[in-house]
Amino acid sequence: MTDREIKDTIRDILHKNLVTGHSKSKDTDFTFIQPSPDHYKFQYFWDCAFHVFILCALNEAELAKKCLRSLFAMQLDNGFVGHIHYWNNVLPARITDLFQNSPSIGINLLRSHTSSLIQPPFVSMALAQIWESDHDEEYLREMLPKLKRYFDWLQINRDFYGDGLLTIITSFESGMDWKPSYDQVVGYEKDQAGPGLFWKMINVDFQNFIRNYNIEKIRKRGKFLVKDAGFNTVYFLALQSMARLCRKVNDLTGAERYESRSVQVKNSILNLLWDHEDCAFYDVSGRENRPLKVLTPTIFFPLAIEGLANKFLDKVMQRHYFNKNEFYPRFPLPSVAMDHPSFNPHQSLYLWRGPTWILNNWFLHRFILKKHYPEEAKQLATAVKELIAKSGFREYYNPFTGEGYGARRFTWAGLIVDMMEVADGKGST
Repeated sequence: MTDREIKDTIRDILHKNLVTGHSKSKDTDFTFIQPSPDHYKFQYFWDCAFHVFILCALNEAELAKKCLRSLFAMQLDNGFVGHIHYWNNVLPARITDLFQNSPSIGINLLRSHTSSLIQPPFVSMALAQIWESDHDEEYLREMLPKLKRYFDWLQINRDFYGDGLLTIITSFESGMDWKPSYDQVVGYEKDQAGPGLFWKMINVDFQNFIRNYNIEKIRKRGKFLVKDAGFNTVYFLALQSMARLCRKVNDLTGAERYESRSVQVKNSILNLLWDHEDCAFYDVSGRENRPLKVLTPTIFFPLAIEGLANKFLDKVMQRHYFNKNEFYPRFPLPSVAMDHPSFNPHQSLYLWRGPTWILNNWFLHRFILKKHYPEEAKQLATAVKELIAKSGFREYYNPFTGEGYGARRFTWAGLIVDMMEVADGKGST
């Protein structure tokens, strides 16, 4: 496919997946894009941010604004925004997702509601992308206070130990649902994923559910408390975006607050997540920060942080990225090292345990390889184009054959258009 054909196809997918409506219970109109009408039909937190990046690359900033505005339309008074917006739908995609809601939502299933989980906070980078697209100061001033309340909620409620890093309380908050590094947290000892892992992870949600998602009770129970390297890298970048956006509206106090938080996050990522012997940034678990020593693409994510890249980039890249036993197949980037016992390159119920996801290529291309490894950045983008040409816009792909799996006409593959913009020097970082 030519670049023009790719852009035309993803534009068509976005508009066919577009949902608009009115919520009587919230007395508001809403606009969002389904990642896949068959598999993911609601509004999802980080998916919405990805859609903003794609829409801005397609010069559709007005639609991007509507989607981001809708994402914050159900924000709670305390600043919280859930990771799934069900709007006028009743039942979740799968019945066990009910445990990701507060029990009190049960009597309100017929009303617009959200989940009780969070997801990686790409939203401030999405707002920055919109700003770079059309410099609409009125929109920026409308949305920035909402994002400030959200990021303040994150800091107050998820920085459990005062080190600046955010803790996720279920694997599903990372967005990488069955990520192999979490197996040891729940005591799953088999190599390949199976029903035992499913029920252990669902039990985490159930235990949070019966505690009514009371953060203090969940923290004290301490059964699934993970500081994820990928999640916290996104958090750092999001705080940096918040600081820059605050400066755009002359909010110097806000800018200083988010800048200060980002410095603490950066230092904690270095001090708590970096493993010198393995040359990797690992997820850690619990108060004791126990390293979860499984190589997944998030070992690379902290290299997006200015100051860390210059010191660690070459070490991590040479040790892991170019290692043909780990992350260097025909179609990078596999979602776990290929020599790890959990690796499965094929379609499975248990996601993020082998196949290539466009998100990881997009992130490394946008924030790491673009500046320091231009040829490898080009390779990541080329791999995405070849995957799309071979198998279409799919949810994930076999890293060896390029066969497409999961949802069809899946919007995430459209991140390639943002990769094109960044390669041409047009994308904002």
